[in-house]
Amino acid sequence: MIFSEIEPGKSVEGYPIPAYKTDVKAQKYLYLMAGTHGDEVEGIHVLKELFNWLKNEHSLKDFPIVVIPILNVDGYRASTRVNAHMVDLNRNLPTGDWTPEASEAKYNPGPKPLSEPENIYLIKLLDKFPPALIISFHSWKPILNYNGDSQDVAEYLSQFNNYPIAGDIGYPTPGSFGAYVPEKYKAGVLTFECPPLTDELGLKEIWEENKVGLMNFMQSELLIKKMK
Repeated sequence: MIFSEIEPGKSVEGYPIPAYKTDVKAQKYLYLMAGTHGDEVEGIHVLKELFNWLKNEHSLKDFPIVVIPILNVDGYRASTRVNAHMVDLNRNLPTGDWTPEASEAKYNPGPKPLSEPENIYLIKLLDKFPPALIISFHSWKPILNYNGDSQDVAEYLSQFNNYPIAGDIGYPTPGSFGAYVPEKYKAGVLTFECPPLTDELGLKEIWEENKVGLMNFMQSELLIKKMK
């Protein structure tokens, strides 16, 4: 597939937030993104490897895709969950249940919904290139958390990596991306939680346990169906 860089965003600290799009015009797009939390290097690595494969596998048919390799570039540089304003970008979106309260400091939602430049840029992209499905790579514990119309995608990928699937991760997530996108865009969001690094499980191993499923999904009839 051929990707072109589109106009990048800017972080709190003024660093560019790169984004890429295939040279395909469509009414709806597949989004692949990572690094909402800058310290979740496992999810960032899995998307990096998937993106490299998409760019170099010339047998793939062109497909409307937007890729955001790392949304929280300041957090990634500092190895922090939050951005440079100490805000959790995944609690800062204007959902119906947004609240200024945080159960822990790491969930700081910011002074108001959509206060952060990283999320402003993300919404700008979603408005310009409307999503049909978003796969957002994170790392916490292995789980495929589906919101909106994405349970079938979770079930498909779980056949390959054996990650459990869940429509609810067990605690409230006001202002989250998984809540916002189905509300605003009527699109499905799959929060793809990779396992954390251990002495036995490195970045290479985490990619290896996911690459077959992700590669198959990118060529599947299910994905074509989701885009309609």
